[in-house]
Amino acid sequence: MDFSLTDDQRNLRDQIIRFAQNELSPGARDRDAAQEFPHDLWLKCGDMGLQGLPIPQEYGGTGLDPLSTVIALEALGYGCEDSGLVFSVCAHLLACTVPLWKHGSEEQKKKYLPRLCNGRLIAVNAMTEPEGGSDAFSMQTRAVENENGFTIKGTKIFCSNAPVADLAILYASTNPDRAFIGGITAFVVESFTPGYTKGQKFEKMGLRTCPIGELVFDDMEVSPESVLGKVGTGGPVFADSMEWERICLVAVHVGKMQWLLERAIDFAKNRSAFGKKIGDFQAISHKIADMKVRLEAARLLTYRAATLLGTRSSVGMDAAITKLFVSEELIKAAQDTIQIMGGYGFMTEYDVERALRDSVAGTIYSGTSEMQRNIIAKWLGL
Repeated sequence: MDFSLTDDQRNLRDQIIRFAQNELSPGARDRDAAQEFPHDLWLKCGDMGLQGLPIPQEYGGTGLDPLSTVIALEALGYGCEDSGLVFSVCAHLLACTVPLWKHGSEEQKKKYLPRLCNGRLIAVNAMTEPEGGSDAFSMQTRAVENENGFTIKGTKIFCSNAPVADLAILYASTNPDRAFIGGITAFVVESFTPGYTKGQKFEKMGLRTCPIGELVFDDMEVSPESVLGKVGTGGPVFADSMEWERICLVAVHVGKMQWLLERAIDFAKNRSAFGKKIGDFQAISHKIADMKVRLEAARLLTYRAATLLGTRSSVGMDAAITKLFVSEELIKAAQDTIQIMGGYGFMTEYDVERALRDSVAGTIYSGTSEMQRNIIAKWLGL
């Protein structure tokens, strides 16, 4: 496959990098320390169209194809030092806005997509439960049908954007005797709905500017028009959104890997020890060479998977391979950069330690590395 960028793609990349470096990165270290969600910057991202990259223009989006979406998100990951904000944007876009676009009714699309794309609404994906984790489809949240729609009761946990969200894509069991196929239904629920409560807000190791919390649904009544897709199709809706998330979200990781590589190279060229630049030592130069190899492999995997996302009905194994490899290589890139920089890399003022803290979550969200290996093994018939 030829992944040479078109003029439009190069211009898009350069524009997003400039925007992220000039508008989003200043103050990132302080916001991380304060665990502060920058709502003003969120709105600036909306004005840039970042929350609606692949959404058709008729619904307020930018209308990019999957590969161009990946290129844009890679640029955002490279240019923006506030990885928590970047993750908030991606969680909103890939786990909420995309499934609403792909599976919503025309009425739902017209009602919500324009404001989701411009950032005037913030969305949260409500899937994970306190006892669920990787076993997502064993959920205890129930949606019981009644004459007016559904009554929903249950608790969701570790929901990115939950404390600030206006809208939830909520998954609940409508048939406890079934699971992935026929047992789960997705709902679009506004946060002011009676019975919808924003619960505990959590503190976490990394991605601290992305607020994360609990959502409690206490006999919440929703109408039939709240169903996303059809009753019982929540499993495929979720699986489709995970393919988009696993492929497009790791594009951000590719951008951060590029940022880390450049930090490592710059330090190796300017730091001296034992009478010469440390980049002259093979132990350092080979570590940086390996970082470059892993970066290019990660980029190729991501671009290839994005291309397939636009042409195949299912890219489950490709998404799992990409997510597994890129997320784990990002951690290695951050660790290598800290090792090259030594004590400087360990200090908060150089921002690399934050990159390492932020990178760890990549092997957990959107399905753990262990789950990705399970998916790959299943596709191989094991």
